[in-house]
Amino acid sequence: GLSGKLRICAAVTFARIHVMPHLPAFLAQHPELEIEVVLDDRNVDLVHEGIDVALRMGRLVDSALVARKVASSRISVLGTEAYFARRGVPATPGDLLAHDAVIYAQRGGGAVWTFRRADAELSVTVQGRLRVTAAEGVRAAVLAHAGLAVASEWMFAPELADGTVRTVLNDWELPKLDLWAVFPAGRSATTKVRAFIRFVEEILGGRPEAEAPDQPHAQ
Repeated sequence: GLSGKLRICAAVTFARIHVMPHLPAFLAQHPELEIEVVLDDRNVDLVHEGIDVALRMGRLVDSALVARKVASSRISVLGTEAYFARRGVPATPGDLLAHDAVIYAQRGGGAVWTFRRADAELSVTVQGRLRVTAAEGVRAAVLAHAGLAVASEWMFAPELADGTVRTVLNDWELPKLDLWAVFPAGRSATTKVRAFIRFVEEILGGRPEAEAPDQPHAQ
């Protein structure tokens, strides 16, 4: 088994739903291992914070990191059944103009939702009186029936499974969200880091391109 300390970093909501429930099993496999989890929705400085490996979503911009793609999630328009019962179900992207949106305002923007289907692309500027800067807040607002959101299906996995929340406009595509495991470029991945990455891959059902090499992240 592994030993020593492993310091990992992940976004709050993703970690709460997909990582924390499984960590006891990982620790049970490695009785000599200690794990410190830093939960932060921002991209923290891995070297400065002493992070061994971070799980990051979306587009990577830090060229001082090595990145390994772990999995991808669909991005969808989601809402609660209670919201749909009250406001109706949008049948086309244009119908969203008559709905309340919960806008994820991280890094600015968030009100323009772009849909693709075959050769068609359609952008809708949604109407939302509620803007939230953290994924946990978007999740809480949607579950309080405040409106629809564009979000990763990872974020609502428990509610999609039990039917509280459902996706709509499924014949249109939104960009996928990639999950990356990243670590500092000057440091080769330790046995602990590689074992943790494999563990996360197993949780999320394996990586799409089985053994793609690690990628230095120059932009």
